[in-house]
Amino acid sequence: MNILVLNCGSSSLKYQLINMDDESVLAKGLVERIGIEGSRLTHKPSGKDVYTEQRDMPDHNVAVKAVLNVLIDEKYGVIKDASEIAAIGHRVLHGGKYYSDSIAVNEDVKRVIRECFDLGPLHNPANLIGIEACEAAMPEMPNVAVFDTAFGGSMEPKAYLYAIPREYYEKYSVRRYGFHGTSHSFVSKETIKFAGLNKNNSKVIVAHLGNGASISAVVNGKCVDTSMGLTPLEGLIMGTRSGDIDPAIVEFVANKENLTIGEMINILNKKSGVYGMSNGISSDFRDLKAAMDKGDKLAIETIQAYTYRVAKYIGAYTAAMNGVDAITFTAGVGENSPYIRTMVCEYLGYLGLKIDEDINNNAKGMFDLSAEGSKVKVLVIPTNEELAIARETMQVLGL
Repeated sequence: MNILVLNCGSSSLKYQLINMDDESVLAKGLVERIGIEGSRLTHKPSGKDVYTEQRDMPDHNVAVKAVLNVLIDEKYGVIKDASEIAAIGHRVLHGGKYYSDSIAVNEDVKRVIRECFDLGPLHNPANLIGIEACEAAMPEMPNVAVFDTAFGGSMEPKAYLYAIPREYYEKYSVRRYGFHGTSHSFVSKETIKFAGLNKNNSKVIVAHLGNGASISAVVNGKCVDTSMGLTPLEGLIMGTRSGDIDPAIVEFVANKENLTIGEMINILNKKSGVYGMSNGISSDFRDLKAAMDKGDKLAIETIQAYTYRVAKYIGAYTAAMNGVDAITFTAGVGENSPYIRTMVCEYLGYLGLKIDEDINNNAKGMFDLSAEGSKVKVLVIPTNEELAIARETMQVLGL
């Protein structure tokens, strides 16, 4: 049984076709520059040569049809026709307060996605366009919306409410939602399996560390807290996002620099984080590591601040859960930066946590870097959001 997974951006479309019998990827690819001159499709079929196609794709309808065509292409395709696709799973950023679980797409689901445009202005419109493009191309094909905010839907009011006038929650649904939920859900489940924990008696912290970064606290498989908020701007220091700051900074700097609130929010999203802290060295941790190794003071301070913030959240979530069984690093930085893991774990000795530096520095893929005698498991588990979406799609449809 094959599930097609789509992740639509405003001018891009990422896809994977997954054979759910063995969870193998039959093909994956990316359509770039949709609606922009120089549109390009890159298709990577398993066991075959990579195929690229460059032609104008004015909208997502054309892009979806291009993907379907290449999937059934005689030379580069991996299936004979579209009937071999059982369903399509869509990553959707924001479900607001309405949906805390994945759901088969219907008119109400599309209405909610549309109503959440202002909560996810860069993603929700593109996600809806992708869904409607698939409905137009394959009218009989079931579509499932897998919300990035769904995993945080199990948080209690004590975790998701902001200390602002209640009317803003009641009128505008201003609350903490959390993001990277598909990744946190997948990795927390894999952590329980890999560490041999009892799902019904487990406390897991997942550190999703990439250009975007977030941490979740998971008790018995349910999210009880997560670091991102109403938007992905809250929480950890990130590649270009500030994470937690004193909100008065917005007004203070805006007045000094003659900026609007919108311009300040843009700065906090796109010009801050490790990029801003390092005075523009880079938002890429590989570049920051190279600068740090050369003794660059700004790079050193930036990495120290980043790892300090991660460790603070882990400590807070350990307290929130009254203990922790396993801490898992995932995503681009979490999976591929041993020095980040070391610097974070140096703060956590009070938990009885110990890591094996030889394993930490040399192991790849999924591994346990806990040293003998460590009271807390420390793991690295690669995230796989596409597989998580495919699994959710099957579960929702009862396939």
